[in-house]
Amino acid sequence: MVIATADVYDERGEQLDSLALQLRDLGGKRAFDGPVRTVRCYRDNALVKSVLQTPGDGAVLVVDGGGSLESALVGDIIAGAAVENGWAGVIVFGAVRDAAVLATLPLGVKALGTNPRKSAKDGVGEVDVPVEIAGVVFAPGRHVWADEDGVLVER
Repeated sequence: MVIATADVYDERGEQLDSLALQLRDLGGKRAFDGPVRTVRCYRDNALVKSVLQTPGDGAVLVVDGGGSLESALVGDIIAGAAVENGWAGVIVFGAVRDAAVLATLPLGVKALGTNPRKSAKDGVGEVDVPVEIAGVVFAPGRHVWADEDGVLVER
């Protein structure tokens, strides 16, 4: 059972950071949580795909796409792999695509927006490094909670 972010904050406020950035809810699950895994990439989703094809064990992949809306970093095929591999969700500081299909999947997906344009597949970027989005640090292994109210992460 996922606990509402407002309740988590009321219990643990000073131990958490709250992402002030307003992300769109695009997945079939509006509330999700789990340990953080990360990818830092820019307009190249090869590492995102690679990570989501591994066992997720209920983790949430936080993708720092540099805030670019110029091409999508997650689409229906990659999100489908995330579901098959047991990921709880994906938080993308960037764009996704195939929004109609993402909305039907049992996966949390938050992103800045959508763009039908594919990204590069060169594998440029970093995996499991701390990433900072809108002043909030997401470090691998910390816990993240997300729902309609927003995103919280352990400090």
